[in-house]
Amino acid sequence: MATRDRVLSVDWWPTKSQPGRKEYIGPAACAGCHSAEAAIQKTTPMAKAGALPAGSKILAAHKRLSFHLGPYDYDLTRAEGRSVLSVSDGTHSVSATFGWAFGAGVVAETYVFERGGIFYEARLSYFSALEALDITPGQSASDPLDVDKAIGRPMGAEEAHLCFGCHNTASSMGGQFDPDHLIPGVTCEACHGPGAKHASAAKEGRIGESLTHVLNPAKLGPIDSVDFCGACHRTWTDVMENGTEGVATIRFQPYRLELSRCWGKGDDRITCLACHDPHQPLAHDPVSYDNRCLRCHLATKGSEGASDHPGAACPRSTKDCATCHMPKYEIPGTHTKFTDHRIRIVRLERQ
Repeated sequence: MATRDRVLSVDWWPTKSQPGRKEYIGPAACAGCHSAEAAIQKTTPMAKAGALPAGSKILAAHKRLSFHLGPYDYDLTRAEGRSVLSVSDGTHSVSATFGWAFGAGVVAETYVFERGGIFYEARLSYFSALEALDITPGQSASDPLDVDKAIGRPMGAEEAHLCFGCHNTASSMGGQFDPDHLIPGVTCEACHGPGAKHASAAKEGRIGESLTHVLNPAKLGPIDSVDFCGACHRTWTDVMENGTEGVATIRFQPYRLELSRCWGKGDDRITCLACHDPHQPLAHDPVSYDNRCLRCHLATKGSEGASDHPGAACPRSTKDCATCHMPKYEIPGTHTKFTDHRIRIVRLERQ
């Protein structure tokens, strides 16, 4: 199902904008009862997906970054907690002060600024593999017509809302886009919903009632569960409607997962949560995921697999399954490789 339909049809779904500011309590309040989850969740890439420039470790570590492309010279400077991008063609120049930084910095960090009520995606992003600036993915490397166009790309209203909504918490409240009062990063309430009523009921000992005021995504069925993560990582329907094709779709893990032969009509052992705990840092070692694969594809060669979900055993190995069946591909312009979540016997000529 398309995310826009999910947002309208259920009480809570990621990027839903109806709750008001008073319904949110922030991650510090959640930590009062859920200290273990909160302590580790704040170290995850999701929690670091959005930040104000003053809180960006990448911007703090680089007082100046320069870049040259075509007729344009770029300078990104940092002073007194403000990060300013300037671009010049030798005759004219223009500058913009960043308002927001998106991305955990594991791959990249992209910057957004506002001018005249319009939000712009900066033409340059910081790429960790390069330790330098380069063209923001999706933006053209062709020379813009002038410095005003060379500094960034204007974002449409819907795009801006989605961008802020997936990298932060409560960027839209009361049905209105309000990025000036957002909670940076993907925190507890981005997934579980506003917590004020839940916390109030819990403090008064009304535990059963308190549980009705937040969503536990772990209780969703397999299709709903993958669509839930797909609210930001793109559902199958979102990708099909958007028209994205080829290697670019590898960034959309729920879409790729549902192309897997393993997916079938949905199995709760192959949802996003089967391999990834959103409260924990992402595991990068392929062996960390082997036990998930072997739940269905038993270790003994020639076995018929698990009784409730038959799967042939791999004739070659029982470890590092993902390195063969979920290979990595580099998406042009990203300077990194992404794991393909379309689980399959890979044919090298096809993606």
